[in-house]
Amino acid sequence: MSQEPDPGPSQSQTQSQSQTQSQSSSSSSSGPASASQSSSSSGSGTLSSVDTAPVRDLASIPEEPETQPWGRLLPMERGFKVHNCVEDEYWFGRDSSCHYCFNDPIIRMSAKYTTYSKKHFRIFREQDIVYVEDKSGNGTFVDGILIGKDKRLPLANNAVLSLTQAHHKVFVYIDLMVDEQSNLPKEFTEKYLITRKIGSGVCGEVKLAFERATCKKVAVKTINKKDFPSIGTATRNAEREIEILKKVDHPCLIRTEDFFQTNESYYIVLELMEGGELFDRVKAQKQLDESIAKLYFYQMLLAVQYLHSQGIIHRDLKPENVLLASNNDVCLIKITDFNQSKILEETSLMRTLCGTPNYLAPEVFTDAVTVGYSRAVDCWSLGVLLFVW
Repeated sequence: MSQEPDPGPSQSQTQSQSQTQSQSSSSSSSGPASASQSSSSSGSGTLSSVDTAPVRDLASIPEEPETQPWGRLLPMERGFKVHNCVEDEYWFGRDSSCHYCFNDPIIRMSAKYTTYSKKHFRIFREQDIVYVEDKSGNGTFVDGILIGKDKRLPLANNAVLSLTQAHHKVFVYIDLMVDEQSNLPKEFTEKYLITRKIGSGVCGEVKLAFERATCKKVAVKTINKKDFPSIGTATRNAEREIEILKKVDHPCLIRTEDFFQTNESYYIVLELMEGGELFDRVKAQKQLDESIAKLYFYQMLLAVQYLHSQGIIHRDLKPENVLLASNNDVCLIKITDFNQSKILEETSLMRTLCGTPNYLAPEVFTDAVTVGYSRAVDCWSLGVLLFVW
C-alpha cells in the first residue's frame, strides 16, 4: 500500500522536476497553478487535456501560394483592359460566355464592334507553349500575319494581336516566363513595362513600353555605350541628344517624357507616335497624294524653322526620322532622332561628316574638313525628302 507524499518537500521537488521538464520542452508555464499542471504531466511525459503548447512550438501551417500569371495581354486600343493569364485557356469575343468579353461601352460604341465575332479567338497553353487560335469570321492576326479560321500560331513574347484587320492592333502579349526586364534600371522597371521592338537606328533601338500606373503607351530609345568606338563618343552624343530633347518644345518635334541611365546604357522615354515612320507610309503608298505631301512638308518646315531659331541643326533629316501621329493620312507629324544634331552659335560652322548619304548636301562631303558647312544643309535634305515623295 503506497504512502501519501508529504506535501512539503515532495511538492517542491515535483515543482522543480516539472520546471526542468517544462524548460526542456520550451514551456513558458510558471507559478503554482502551472506547476500543478506540469506535475500532472511529468509522470507520463505527455500533455494532458488541460495542458497547452506555446504557439512558437507549433509548426506554422504554410499558406497556399497565390498563382502567378504566365502571360499578360496589354491593350493597344481604348476600351480594352489588361488581362492576366493564369489558367491554361481563355476565350475572347463579344459573347458573354467568353472569359474576356468585349462589353466595355467604349468598345460597343466603336465602329469596329460589329466586326468582332462572338467568339473571336482563344489563347491556350500546351506543354508550356502558348498558342492563339483564330475562331472568327473576319480574322485574327499575329504581328500582321493572318492566322486563318480554326488554325493556330505560337504566341511569342511581345507579339501583337490584331483583330479583323492587320493594322487594327488590339493587344501586345507579354510572356511573363521570360525575364527581359532584369537588365533595366530598377527605377525604370518600377515605372514602365517594356515590350516589343518598334524601330532601330545607328545609335540604338526603340521599343514600345507601357507606363504601369496609367497603361499609357510610350517609346523607349536605348543607347548602348558599348556600340560606340569610345565611351566618350557615346556619352557626348547621348548627352547632346538629351539636352536637345529637353530644350525643344514644338508640336512638330518629338517630346521626351523621362530619362534613365546605367553604366552600360541610356534609356530615353519618348511620346509614342502611333502612325510609325513616314518611310513606311511612302513605301506602302508608292506616292503620296499631293495635298497630303504638302501638309507633311509644311509641318516639317515649321519644325526645322523652329530648330534653327534655337541654334540647332538636325543633320539627319530623312523619312525614317519623321513620325506620324496616326494611321490616317491627315495627321500630325513629328521630327525625331537628334543623335547627329548640333547646337550652334549664329556664326559657327560644322566640320563633321555625318548623316545619311542620300540626303546630305554636297558641302557636307566637300567642305566638312576645310571651310565647314552651316545649317543650310537641313534645307537641302528637306528638298530631297520632298522629291522622293
